[in-house]
Amino acid sequence: MKILGLIPARGGSKGIPGKNIKLLGGKPLLQYTFEAAKNSKLLNKVILSSDDEDTIQIAKQLELEVPFKRPEHLAEDSSSSLEVVKHAVKYYMDKGIEFDAVCLLQATTPFRKPGLIDECILKFQDNNFDSLVTVREVPEEYNPHWVFEESEGSLQIATGEKEIISRRQDLPKAYHRDGAIYITKTEVLLNENSLFGKKIGFVDTSASPYVNIDTPEDWRKAEQMLEKLKAERKTNGI
Repeated sequence: MKILGLIPARGGSKGIPGKNIKLLGGKPLLQYTFEAAKNSKLLNKVILSSDDEDTIQIAKQLELEVPFKRPEHLAEDSSSSLEVVKHAVKYYMDKGIEFDAVCLLQATTPFRKPGLIDECILKFQDNNFDSLVTVREVPEEYNPHWVFEESEGSLQIATGEKEIISRRQDLPKAYHRDGAIYITKTEVLLNENSLFGKKIGFVDTSASPYVNIDTPEDWRKAEQMLEKLKAERKTNGI
């Protein structure tokens, strides 16, 4: 299976200006994701999609391939990841190059355990999923079976059930996307206009360090996490 690794990194960021190239532990944020992608044995190509000249120049210094400059209309706050991915796929199709799937790697989730990308790709391939995402388990208090929605001034269970599950032990596991990895078949992207399709696989990353950087508070959390990871490596002699 031929898979394109795509790192999206637009220039505009209201929460943290220049976020994708801001230095975290002495390295541009996007470098962490690029290094994880470079270590993959199953990605056939890894590229950056960006509208920002400064980001593009730093990517090139890192030897991250930048085959095009993303159009401005795909770099706005309202721009969807789906359209960004489809733009990259169509760019290569116009050149007669086709990929079976795209692996979307967001720079804002910098800490991926070694081998995670290939673990996801193998599970994706072996099970013929339409897509696969990395997820983390939802804490019990936020499980959808224990969440309520307002309806005409009163509350109803978010799942639509009439009776709430009373025992914690009876709650089914629930997950949320962590943003680290999305893999989607090209035919699903183009024919179904979807990042997910109907058959969605997952890899649970709950046991790994995690941050998805969107706010200054998230950035401080990432700095603290990085220091902790460095200390652990030093202790283990890595």
